[in-house]
Amino acid sequence: MGTFRASMFFHAILFLNLATVSCATSPTGRKQLITQSDEQVNAMGVSAFDEMKQKISISKDMKLTAYVRCVADEITRVYPETQDWEVVVFESPEPNAFALPGGKIGIYTGMLKIMTDPGQLAAVIGHEVGHVWARHSSERLSEQGLVALAGAIPGLVFKDPNSKSYQLSMAALGVGTQLGYILPHSRTQETEADTIGLDLMSRAGFDPQQAVELWKNMAKLGGAQQPQFMSTHPSNSTRIEALQAKMGPALETYRKSNRRPNCRP
Repeated sequence: MGTFRASMFFHAILFLNLATVSCATSPTGRKQLITQSDEQVNAMGVSAFDEMKQKISISKDMKLTAYVRCVADEITRVYPETQDWEVVVFESPEPNAFALPGGKIGIYTGMLKIMTDPGQLAAVIGHEVGHVWARHSSERLSEQGLVALAGAIPGLVFKDPNSKSYQLSMAALGVGTQLGYILPHSRTQETEADTIGLDLMSRAGFDPQQAVELWKNMAKLGGAQQPQFMSTHPSNSTRIEALQAKMGPALETYRKSNRRPNCRP
């Protein structure tokens, strides 16, 4: 990377980082850039969830669905805002789960198959609800606008979009913003959702140590994993270490909680 292109790249990354130090604060105290209204993002979440229900089969196992809803109800009961949550179990072998703005929670049957304790499901749902509480969807939508603005920088410097300098600068900026900003920030959000989820499950009366067991189970699934710096998520080992580091306060919260949910598969 040439000196000029390197300088432009680092100034673009600096611009993106500076832009995120104001406007809003997450539940963990992290500064956020939020330009989208909650109403807009909630409507998008509801629309996306309705579309998923049309495209992905919904489980007909009422016992399994009741179990998932039991755990979800306990987690959302300690959620700081009053909100009705819709919970759906999707028939899919993929080990996946999500929560969307607008009060939507989806769990894939493939995720349920790797769990050996209700606390592990509580960790998953707590994590996903943590994304909603921290307004991560709004934050990502807001940041997409910043990335687009940063992408306009080469055009201000090199007037000819067909020039080699312009094309090299765009390539450097694209890779740089991806590795230097977008992916690290996505991992920050994942870690933050883990932290929030650990607190939610502890307050709901689920043993927080099951969050660590969950990620041990995930690690056993195997499969090729790309280097962490190229991923949107922290590695399983990183997540386990981070959760273990927060286990003391979580266990204290759990012990003080007067809740002990009786959710069974």
